[in-house]
Amino acid sequence: MTVTPTCRHCQSPLTLDFLDLGHTPPSNAYLTEDQLSQPEITYPLRLRACPECRLVQTEDFAPVDELFTDDYAYFSSTSQSWLDHAAAYVEMITDRLNLGHDSHVIEVASNDGYLLKNFVAAGIPCLGIEPTRGTAEAAEALGVPVLQEFFGEELARGLPPADLILGNNVYAHVPDINDFTRGLAIALKPEGVVTLEFPHLMRLVEFSQFDTVYHEHFSYLSLLAVSRIMRDAGLRVFDVEELPTHGGSLRVYACRVEASYPEGAAVGAVLAEERRRGMDDDAFYTAFQERAEQVKNAFLAFLVEAWSKNKTVAAYGAAAKGNTLLNFAGVKPDLLNFVCDAAPAKQGKFMPGSHIPILPPETLEMNRPDYLVILPWNIGAEIRVQNMALARAGTKFVTAVPELKIE
Repeated sequence: MTVTPTCRHCQSPLTLDFLDLGHTPPSNAYLTEDQLSQPEITYPLRLRACPECRLVQTEDFAPVDELFTDDYAYFSSTSQSWLDHAAAYVEMITDRLNLGHDSHVIEVASNDGYLLKNFVAAGIPCLGIEPTRGTAEAAEALGVPVLQEFFGEELARGLPPADLILGNNVYAHVPDINDFTRGLAIALKPEGVVTLEFPHLMRLVEFSQFDTVYHEHFSYLSLLAVSRIMRDAGLRVFDVEELPTHGGSLRVYACRVEASYPEGAAVGAVLAEERRRGMDDDAFYTAFQERAEQVKNAFLAFLVEAWSKNKTVAAYGAAAKGNTLLNFAGVKPDLLNFVCDAAPAKQGKFMPGSHIPILPPETLEMNRPDYLVILPWNIGAEIRVQNMALARAGTKFVTAVPELKIE
């Protein structure tokens, strides 16, 4: 007997199928050479949508402790454009909230200190909360104080109240979104502010960004869903910004329900746009599978044609989104020879599922491919600039999402 899963927020039956990407390993479970001869665990990667609160979410098959381990390989500081984004945010929010030496800032999922180091440099007291050891130690080496824990309601009760709590690309990663959100409300001062950045589900669908789906992303968020989740936890969204990061993100500003911040016009405008695009209707969610398959098939056809013409194809960026694309398409090293990545923690390892080797970027100078597939298309401009010498020598850049583009 098949049991219909229930929504992780409102517990309604999840009756809407959104996306099925088959069975894949966790996207950040990079392999050593020794592990290539061992069994590799895969889990179904399926998303459903809640017809009640409109939260899109994974069906939970992968244990959390297998997704976020001590050797978690994502380090935010490897992208200069992301460092610039973080620095600009710190300057903006410091001025907007009038933060100073007597303020307290908390970042949830502070990673390697990429953002909080700016508060440290400004002399603004801060605390990072980061459960993965390698990134936490990197932050501490920069002088960022870090609490190596998972954030939630219980932890929040022991924290000093914050003027600002921020979380960039963490809200989608939490398995218990209600507990996490209640923790934000608890750890906040009466007039404190929460800012969360996350990829916008509206843009994910608009631009066929199915490759941003992986086991580590438990939720796929609209303002419709987030407003309800926060309201149920004692928070309210009073402002929102649309950002270009990660193919289209939202930055929401929230406070306690009783706080004095007036609601800005942008909140109503984004909610109205989501409704105009049908995000209150079931059809918005059930039509996405076909679009993902079209993107996958076009990419696979390109690789097969390149192989048939004896053209060499490599990729840049051993990102989680790349693993989703490669595994959904069933790509192996015969069609894509290697992936280059600037993160030392990934070099010398192999992509999960596809087993494509990960090499340092210098490899491209000695083994210039005919085509270079940019897997983290969200920082494609940065990667193109870094590899202009390849373009001058004849290499063509390729992106698969939202549609196949060769230039």
